[in-house]
Amino acid sequence: MDRGGDDLKLLGTWASPFVIRVKLALSFKGQSYENIEEEDLYNRKSELLLKSNPVHKKVPVLIHNGRPVCESQLIVQYIDESFRNTGHSLLPMDPYERATSRFWAAYIDDKLFASVFHGGRAKSEEEKANALKQAYTSVETLELDFREYSKGKPFFGGDSVGYLDLILGGMIPVVHYIEAHYGIKIFDSTRSPLLKSWMESFGALDAAKSVLPSVESLIEYSKMKQARAAASAATN
Repeated sequence: MDRGGDDLKLLGTWASPFVIRVKLALSFKGQSYENIEEEDLYNRKSELLLKSNPVHKKVPVLIHNGRPVCESQLIVQYIDESFRNTGHSLLPMDPYERATSRFWAAYIDDKLFASVFHGGRAKSEEEKANALKQAYTSVETLELDFREYSKGKPFFGGDSVGYLDLILGGMIPVVHYIEAHYGIKIFDSTRSPLLKSWMESFGALDAAKSVLPSVESLIEYSKMKQARAAASAATN
């Protein structure tokens, strides 16, 4: 459980993979917190969010004892450093290994997630195909890294979950959604058997299951957003 005197609030939206990774960090560290859902980031952002993250005005934001921390990767690192006495360390203790973890975390966001995101926003089949090709290239590179990084163990952190597991873990609901909705497997037994096995092992952990939203809820959420966008376009 959390340490006495710690007041934690998380500003976010439940479907965001960036918010999910912060929730995963809090879950694996055994920290309770107040979840404050930002209902409509496109049209109306709360005063608390604007005050807490005036530069980017985005979620997630973790407010710890009144002080805001922004950007999901930095928040996960902050949680690890602030609650060292609960759970195991997420980031390696060795400075070189810590730097390597941060490098691959940036790779996940800048290459893998970015290509998946662009594919979902692409307006032409050619753009979608190019984005998917980039995603597969990123997955293949990450597969090789996992082979070396995990040393035959189930997680990036070895026998236990580490920093990179949480960074990539936030994408698991998106991966399931893409497969269910579009029939596209980002991780599969041919291209990335190790990452596919990793995803299954990570998703089966109690601390992960308590956080990761179901693919059904994401599909319904997507339908709601599409209906809302269509109604707004019709009104305008």
